[in-house]
Amino acid sequence: MQISLSPESVNLVKAQIQSGKFASAEEVIAIALKLLVAHQQDYADWVIDTRQKVEVGLGQIERGEVLDGEVVITQLKARLQQKQAAQS
Repeated sequence: MQISLSPESVNLVKAQIQSGKFASAEEVIAIALKLLVAHQQDYADWVIDTRQKVEVGLGQIERGEVLDGEVVITQLKARLQQKQAAQS
């Protein structure tokens, strides 16, 4: 398989080889592809985890297990003020 790289990508590959960290363009590309696969897996895992958290949150909302946002902010501000006062 042959691929074409943009001039920027060519320069990046050359720089990696010149740094001494890689012996060839093939090695640079192989590592880049492994990182791409790992990134895609991490993203897929994040999506699954986020969907599970949203499902839990929606269940809590349906059961009425929610807090008023303004009340929570007021409580957080009060705690912060208490912490700052204690540090003075």
